[in-house]
Amino acid sequence: MEQKSVFSVISPIMVGPSSSHTAGAVRLGLMARNIYDKEFKKVKFVLYNSFATTGFGHGTDKGLLAGILGYAVDDAEIKNIFDIASGIEYSYEYRQDISRHPNSVDFIIDDKMTISGDSVGAGQIRINNINGFSANIDGSYDTLIISYKDKQGMISKVSNIIQKQNVNIASLHCDRDSKGGIATMYVALDIPVGSDVVEQIKEIKDVFYTANIRKLR
Repeated sequence: MEQKSVFSVISPIMVGPSSSHTAGAVRLGLMARNIYDKEFKKVKFVLYNSFATTGFGHGTDKGLLAGILGYAVDDAEIKNIFDIASGIEYSYEYRQDISRHPNSVDFIIDDKMTISGDSVGAGQIRINNINGFSANIDGSYDTLIISYKDKQGMISKVSNIIQKQNVNIASLHCDRDSKGGIATMYVALDIPVGSDVVEQIKEIKDVFYTANIRKLR
């Protein structure tokens, strides 16, 4: 029997008329903020399909901006986010692409990182691509993201560091651009890990980038 989350039975408490277009948009923005994990000056939102055609009336544009600025789905300030947002440059682009989910968006942050995700219904979201590497992050787990040189033993080194903290790995996903090229590892964890784990992973030879993404509340 397929398990359902509470969000598939009870819609989230939110500001706005649509869980997919509003709450999902805020949660996508929050996750993109967590993934980028540093101050930014510019963000471009590329909205696809239903997000592009009906999102304006449902507040998708406001939700995406509010989320990436750190506002929660039930924050009343979302309605006035265009009046509140300052200090960053933001823009929107609208496209149709049958290969993308109906409620899909790209976040292009500081022209350095592109994060792609979908609002899959009832406020639930999924990040499926980060800078060209496939991902499957839905915000339900704390997740380590590691970019590194593809070579033998990297998965073992990372998992050993995590296991020494008595933390169970819920799932692990890897992708690479080519054999021996750049690879990305996504490790979902049952409980959070401390900054010391992140620092130990960063010290592994040929690890380029490590981020500790907290699950969405």
